[in-house]
Amino acid sequence: MEGVQSAAERRTMVLQHLALSLFALVVLFPFLWILAASFKNQIDLLMGRVLFTPVLTSFQSVLFGSTSDYMRNFGNSMVIGIGSTVLVLIVATLAAWSLYRMEWPAWVLHSLLGWTVIFHMVPPITLAGAWYTMFRSLGMDNTYTGLILAHTTLHLPMALWMMGVFVRDVPKELVEAAEIDGASPPTILWKIIVPLVRPGLAATGILTFIFSWNEFPVALTLTQRQTATVPLGIGKYAQENTIAFTEMAAASVLSIVPAFVLLIFAQRFIVRGLISGAVK
Repeated sequence: MEGVQSAAERRTMVLQHLALSLFALVVLFPFLWILAASFKNQIDLLMGRVLFTPVLTSFQSVLFGSTSDYMRNFGNSMVIGIGSTVLVLIVATLAAWSLYRMEWPAWVLHSLLGWTVIFHMVPPITLAGAWYTMFRSLGMDNTYTGLILAHTTLHLPMALWMMGVFVRDVPKELVEAAEIDGASPPTILWKIIVPLVRPGLAATGILTFIFSWNEFPVALTLTQRQTATVPLGIGKYAQENTIAFTEMAAASVLSIVPAFVLLIFAQRFIVRGLISGAVK
C-alpha cells in the first residue's frame, strides 16, 4: 500500500514539475527569442533562421554607434529611477507613519487610501498632457526634476499601500516604550520603525524602481533627446521606413540588466516583503 502511495506521489510530483516547466517555458520564450535576435544579423532574423552564427554587431551599434544615444538614455533612466524611488520611499514611509500612528479619524484614512486606489487606476497618459503644460510654465519641461516628480506621483499610491501594511503592524508596545523613554517622533521613526520595516522598504523600492525604469508614455511626453529614457531609446529603432530589429533586441536585452541584478541580490527581501504584506 505504501509502495503504491509513494508511486502515486512521485507520479503527481513529476506531473507538477512538467506543468511548472511548461509554464516557465511559456513565460521565458519571449525573452529567449529577443535574446537570440540580439545575436543575429538582420538577414538571419528576417529569414527566421533557428541555426545561426552569433555576432555582436547589434550590441556594438547600440553601445558605441556614432548615432546611438543609448548610454545617455541608460544614465537618464538610472538618475530618474533612483531619484523617484528614494523620494517615493521617503514620502510613503512618512505618510504611512502619519496615517497609522497619528490617530487620524477613520474616514480620513479610508478616504485617502480610496483616493490612491482611484488615482492608481488612471492611465498615466491621461495625466501627461497636464504635466507637460504645468512643467513648461514652470520651466521644468525636459528636466530630470520634472520627470522624477511625475514618476513619484505615479508610483506613490502603490508604495503607500505597501508601506502602510508594514508600519501598521509594528507593535504599538515598542513605540509606547520609546515614548515613555522620551524619544521624539523622528527618533522613533528612524531608530525603531525603519529597521523593522526594511523588508517592506526593499520590496517597495525595487518594484518602484522597475516601474519607473519601464515607464514609457509620460517619458515620451515630458522628455526630449537630452533626457530621454531607455524605453524611448528602444522605441527609436522603429522608424517610419525601417525597423532595426536586431538593434532593438540588443537594447532590450541591455535594459533588463539593472532589474535583473536587483532581483538577484534582493530576491529574499522581495519575497519576504510581499508575503509578509499579504499574510498580515
